[in-house]
Amino acid sequence: TEAPDRLTIGICAAGHKAMFNPEWGGYPDGEFLGQLDPALAELRRRLRPEAATIEQTVGGLTPEWARRTGLKAGTPVAVGAFDAHLGGVGSGIAPGILVKIIGTSTCDMMVAPGSAQPPAIPGLCGIVKGSILPGYYGFEAGQSAVGDIFNWFVNYVQPGGRKLGSHEALTAGAAKLAPGESGLLALDWNNGNRTILVDQRLTGLLIGQTLYTTPAEIYRALIEATAFGALTIINRFEEYGVRVKQVVNCGGIAEKNPLVMQIYADVTGRPMKISRSAQTCALGAAIAGAVAAGVYRNVPAAQKKMTGLKPEVFRPNPGARRMYKELYTLYRTLHDAFGTREWEGNLYPVMKQLIDIRNRARKS
Repeated sequence: TEAPDRLTIGICAAGHKAMFNPEWGGYPDGEFLGQLDPALAELRRRLRPEAATIEQTVGGLTPEWARRTGLKAGTPVAVGAFDAHLGGVGSGIAPGILVKIIGTSTCDMMVAPGSAQPPAIPGLCGIVKGSILPGYYGFEAGQSAVGDIFNWFVNYVQPGGRKLGSHEALTAGAAKLAPGESGLLALDWNNGNRTILVDQRLTGLLIGQTLYTTPAEIYRALIEATAFGALTIINRFEEYGVRVKQVVNCGGIAEKNPLVMQIYADVTGRPMKISRSAQTCALGAAIAGAVAAGVYRNVPAAQKKMTGLKPEVFRPNPGARRMYKELYTLYRTLHDAFGTREWEGNLYPVMKQLIDIRNRARKS
């Protein structure tokens, strides 16, 4: 029921995508925006000076939409937010819990109490107070492609045709391989790097192929590359004092591919838990609506009643973990060599070390 020129703006979109920050008076000033484009300086004068968190209402449902939805006119409508951030809410996010929304790409969400200044963590997509949970700083990180990398291999390379080159067939083949057995190592940058390098002018890489490399080996190497990227994000959070005590996964891949979850557990050395809901983004929106309607006093209280975890937990295998520690060291060598200007190392040993790892893995 709000008028279009008086719409309540959500802090999630305003903060992460338009640099809104109440501590500096809202959006960046007109002088700054005008340097990007004169039209933005004019737009700045028309932007609303405040932004709201998800538990607040923007008004009530109009009669027209009440008829369309079957709800009552005037039903409270909560402030909107991005799907991934609401997915964090629907997965039970709280301090110490990393929520990974894993699909075509990933979004990695964490929160920290708003009572203290948050650490300035380089390479994140944004740090915005109230963007996920009201009263908490929201941290957004992620990978530009995960499922899209697997889809690229299946749809564009099509190894073995549609049947033998399907996700199901390749996953089954990859599951038979031990860590390091393929001798392959990849970088998960087929769509650039979102976190921690924030560079879209980076591309994917695969090394270690021989005349005997199989499609299943490549598929597993691509999965492992995304797991190494996930570990890099976890390490970045912890390097700057944001402890990751628990990892909760949601989204299509987390729901459908146990091999990916097991590899993530082995690579990160952390149990991988799965959100109980298969629709966590929609559930997060429902939680916001329930609080806005007064059913629960706040978002954490609603989360306690409305969210949960599946009983199955993917736990790290100690032997696989040891092998992946070696491979991750090589991954970081490639990561820093191709992704940073400051790197001054030597790439010569990488292929030789991959061969050594491969030979040991095959013997064992």
